[in-house]
Amino acid sequence: MDISQKPEILFYQKIGKLFYAIAAADKVVHEKEYEVLLQIVKSHWTKLDDFEDEFHSDAAFQIEIVFGWSDYKQLKANECFEEFKDFKKEHEGLFGAKRKELIWKTANTIASAFAGKNKSELIMLTKLKLLLEQ
Repeated sequence: MDISQKPEILFYQKIGKLFYAIAAADKVVHEKEYEVLLQIVKSHWTKLDDFEDEFHSDAAFQIEIVFGWSDYKQLKANECFEEFKDFKKEHEGLFGAKRKELIWKTANTIASAFAGKNKSELIMLTKLKLLLEQ
């Protein structure tokens, strides 16, 4: 199995898409949202576990890479959220309480980073909260 296809690596890639979906819910990813994401990845996500990507870097940096790539490609927020949702359903074992809590805190922080939470972000956050509680 290619290391980039390991569920642990895919987990971080799908998280990157989820966080992009939160930031892009209002159709605009603000620089402040990206800056906050970078800070949280460095301060929290890299300390979560010891998974490495194919380049022997902390797998958590996949969050940043996929977020940036999704923004560059201007992917649709709802499609990214659904992709995350499908992954979660297929890999429930990767979503322990500690990870769920960090996902929620990160998503909330991103949504609040630029001028508070707007209606689109609140809807996306509500969907995420329900998904994480399942």
